[in-house]
Amino acid sequence: MKKVFSGLLCLIFSVCLNAQINGAHARISVLTCGPGEELYSLFGHTAIRVIDSTDHLDVVFNWGGFTFDQPYFYLKFLRGQLLYYSSADYYPDFMQEYIEDKRNVYEQVLNIDSAARQKIIAAINFNMQGDNRFYKYDFLLDNCTTRVKNIVLQNIAGAAITNKVVPEKTTSRDLIHYYLDRGGEPWIKLGMDILLGERVDRNVSNDEAMFMPEFFMKGLADAKQDNKPIAGKATVLFNGNAAQNASGNFLPLIILSIIAITVFFISKSKARWAQTFTSILDSLLFYITGLIGILILFMWFFTDHTVCQDNFNLAWALPFNLIVAFALIKKPAWLSNYFFIVAVITALLLAAWFWLPQQMNIALLPIVILLLNRYITLSNKYRRKA
Repeated sequence: MKKVFSGLLCLIFSVCLNAQINGAHARISVLTCGPGEELYSLFGHTAIRVIDSTDHLDVVFNWGGFTFDQPYFYLKFLRGQLLYYSSADYYPDFMQEYIEDKRNVYEQVLNIDSAARQKIIAAINFNMQGDNRFYKYDFLLDNCTTRVKNIVLQNIAGAAITNKVVPEKTTSRDLIHYYLDRGGEPWIKLGMDILLGERVDRNVSNDEAMFMPEFFMKGLADAKQDNKPIAGKATVLFNGNAAQNASGNFLPLIILSIIAITVFFISKSKARWAQTFTSILDSLLFYITGLIGILILFMWFFTDHTVCQDNFNLAWALPFNLIVAFALIKKPAWLSNYFFIVAVITALLLAAWFWLPQQMNIALLPIVILLLNRYITLSNKYRRKA
């Protein structure tokens, strides 16, 4: 229903825009919204506000719409084929959601001439019509913030950002971590670090850094046209005082370290119960890492998520471990050679851990060390039995 209502609003506002809103009378601003608690809102949001006092129009346009009722929603989401769409809301209705969620909202009014305002309005109008409303979401390259950034900066002649939006040698992963660390989301950070590949560890340019709402707001504040600021100083439309829980960022490292140390000491015990328990833990460890490896392969080769390609986590999350987890029941002769080979791979991974082109999550280190220990132990064990 919300999608239908949004579509009707888009049609209505598109007609209004087509009626050639006078750029001289229009007031255009960029809205930057703070992070929310839901997974899809952790990184905030960006929108464009258009006010035309002559037509009593106050509308917010944004590109963050999606619905759960799309056919095969979860499969499309997983494969990076979920369609997002542009939507339009009356300003009070747009703000109400952020007020209820206690999320900060900032506004930067564009100080541009009527010709530039008219171009931006035309670009918005194009994005509100028919199939133009829909686009395939890309976390780094094509999202609700980059859509606004492109509409604004590409339609202001000579727009330039002279200062660095982020420090030198900042990567996309650094920017993702900035949000997740500040919001106290260490487990989501761990999950994303496992699935995101080497691409997000490349240094970002000014333009690339502005895929995040807060950094686009910062870039827009520095943007100039003929050495004059494009946007006014950001004003607070709503101060939600949303709680930012930056604690617990080392929780995954602590918990996984405790698990790894506990398993290590149990495996060294000669007690019968300890040996039985260790065998079960070995199967579980290989089963989980094998499943993670298959997921990494799937995200790499069978989805449109380009950020999941070239993933070095595949060096410890070995898909073949899933077969080994069940092979431990019958203990075939080839297990000794398998464990020796993967022990070498894991040892090389650990030796290069801090020099890889991909930043590995430090919380994984105790688990990878545990894997190396179990591979060596099991390789020796089955070699003696051969």
